[in-house]
Amino acid sequence: MNQNYGIIQTIYLGNTIVEWVIGIGVALLTYIIIFFIKRILVSRLSLYATRTTTDIDDFVVEIIKKTKPFFLIVLSVFIASFTLTLSSTVLKVIQKVVVLGFLIQIIVWGATFIKYIIQRMDNRRNDENQFSKASLIILGYLGKLLLWSIVVLVALDNLGINITALIAGLGVGGIAVALAVQSLLADVLASLSIVFDKPFVIGDFIVVEDFLGTVEYIGLKTTRIHSLSGEQIIISNNDLLRCRIRNYKRMTERRVVFHVGVTYETPHDKLSRINTIIREIIETKEDVRFDRVHFKEYGDWSLIFEVVYFVLKPDYNLYMDIQQAINLDLFQKCEKEGIEFAYPTNKVKIIN
Repeated sequence: MNQNYGIIQTIYLGNTIVEWVIGIGVALLTYIIIFFIKRILVSRLSLYATRTTTDIDDFVVEIIKKTKPFFLIVLSVFIASFTLTLSSTVLKVIQKVVVLGFLIQIIVWGATFIKYIIQRMDNRRNDENQFSKASLIILGYLGKLLLWSIVVLVALDNLGINITALIAGLGVGGIAVALAVQSLLADVLASLSIVFDKPFVIGDFIVVEDFLGTVEYIGLKTTRIHSLSGEQIIISNNDLLRCRIRNYKRMTERRVVFHVGVTYETPHDKLSRINTIIREIIETKEDVRFDRVHFKEYGDWSLIFEVVYFVLKPDYNLYMDIQQAINLDLFQKCEKEGIEFAYPTNKVKIIN
């Protein structure tokens, strides 16, 4: 009995066997408790998440699921270490291991968060056609690369490595790389600006300088436009944002200005009726708001009337249908009234 009592009181690394057993027991008990708390939380929150339409609770459940067993083990050992008498060296080692375990867990949580953000952007892309699938994948890789870079630097600093010189070297190398791929980086930043500022999205009809067409793809480097004449126009994102872009898809109504020229031989009474004729014709059309009509000026071979009206819908075909109907009705009315449209003529006066 005394011999057995002496064995369990034997000191190893500053603690008796009993204290080591207690410490191991505390670690196991802590791990079991945390493990079952995790399972209960996942079960309850998953059940709750199925009853809601928001995806935030699903994200919380995924974060809890991504809490790795190795992190729970490290955390349990760290808690159990308070029940033991350990040297400062051993405590420092344990602290470093705990920090490293926590940093690794941060990478897992961070990757889950990035995946969640990219998935939300992808869902919005499906609804609004604002960004390509490939671009979102690359954006996710860039986010993970940044996360890993930060965590690795913090981990090296925790291990006692002087990262100041490393950061300085990376800074110089980064500048060199940035200068080498300056054009590419400019296009990538421009694509992000297009995504978040949304001057246009896929499906919009835009005019850029002399090019016009429908946006069909927005990538990290280029944007592709399907022109009216059928060919595909590819413009770098950086060049695109340097231009003035006219987005016709976001037009709420279309202002139309056109001119009518009648001959100088038109009598005054008929000339004064032209305003009323044009106004009555336009006001009978649907989806149109009449603005004004004026006898504007004396042209070289005609008396010119300027007409302004608004088409209340942006559709171009609708505008052309309305303008065609106005032209036909105006032709018919003028024909009945005996009003002649002007065309380029020259008069030659012969002097004997």
